[in-house]
Amino acid sequence: MKGENSNQSISYWKLFNAQMHFFNVLSYFLLFGCGLSLGVILSFHLKNYSLALHITQLPLSTRSASTLAQPPPSQPFNPVSGTSHGDRIGLTEFLEPPHVMHDMDDKELLWRASLAPRIPQYPFHRVPKVAFLFLTKGPVPLAPLWEKFFKGHQGLYSIYVHSDPSFNLTEPEGSVFHGRRIPSKEVEWGNVNMIEAERRLLANALMDYSNQRFVLLSEACIPLFNFSTVYSYLINSTQSFVESYDLPGPVGRGRYSRRMRPQVTIQQWRKGAQWFEMDRDLAIEVVSDQIYFPVFQKYCKGACYADEHYLPTFVTMKFGNKNSNRTLTWVDWSKGGPHPAKFIRTNVTVEFLERLRSQSQCQYNGNTTDICHLFARKFSPDALYRLLKFAPKVMQFHE
Repeated sequence: MKGENSNQSISYWKLFNAQMHFFNVLSYFLLFGCGLSLGVILSFHLKNYSLALHITQLPLSTRSASTLAQPPPSQPFNPVSGTSHGDRIGLTEFLEPPHVMHDMDDKELLWRASLAPRIPQYPFHRVPKVAFLFLTKGPVPLAPLWEKFFKGHQGLYSIYVHSDPSFNLTEPEGSVFHGRRIPSKEVEWGNVNMIEAERRLLANALMDYSNQRFVLLSEACIPLFNFSTVYSYLINSTQSFVESYDLPGPVGRGRYSRRMRPQVTIQQWRKGAQWFEMDRDLAIEVVSDQIYFPVFQKYCKGACYADEHYLPTFVTMKFGNKNSNRTLTWVDWSKGGPHPAKFIRTNVTVEFLERLRSQSQCQYNGNTTDICHLFARKFSPDALYRLLKFAPKVMQFHE
């Protein structure tokens, strides 16, 4: 009996151990399952987090890679000077005028020169300059006299030379005329292409924002006063100087063509000297004219002599109240003919030069003055020696 009880106890113990082993194994499986599930969940969560982090960083990485892949940026281009200027374009670079020997054609040049700011106050220190526009066939034979005239006044003037394209000599370095020739075209006396050359000179000078007054001269012109007097006279003037008058007869109204109507009528037709002086506002209007100048190009040909009629007519029609109706360049027409008198070496004396400086009276800024002409023509190249001898003393050039 005792042995039977012992066997039953052993059986119960084995059964208990078997159950415990089953529960232990089941616990291990449950624990493993929980761990596996937790691992899968954590793994999936971390994968999403990593993907989100990668997506967040992707634009920055892409930009970095793109930046590294791109070539270095080119230097900014200056639309005014036609050059590049380092890292940026500031006002100084924008205001820099292009080199006078540029590659713009007339259409591009006139468009560029017609641009004008509408805010009258300048956002920089501006010293107004006088632009001297030389319309020549070739060299400026009286250049040594002009050198003395300009000496010591750098920064107050600009020089532009329009010469025949066939002329290919250059002025010596150090000369005020060196490197001042603009892209030029052939000009014929009395032809409308002379006005085109004048507009070309004005347009080139207008690209320098410091140029305030513009005076047209020839290779046969001389100054009658020193630079300071000329500069003050022009800069302080309230008017421009374009000679304009109504002249009956064959060399005045007789040159008018009725085909110019309705833009220009016979009553509006004017005549005057070619050699003008004008302020910046008027110069912009001249290069911008798309109404009247084409009429002169089409109908003022041959004996019409457009250079004696276009500006006098245009200025009187549109801006007569701002014009003095007189020229600042003295010439001698007393001998008659199509050309004024030419002065040679023997004509040049101290008395002659003094007489040119104060032989008449006129109005200047509402007051009467005896300084009516600042320049004179026509002087031949052989007059240079005596001009250099007498003119500096008479005109009190800066030494």
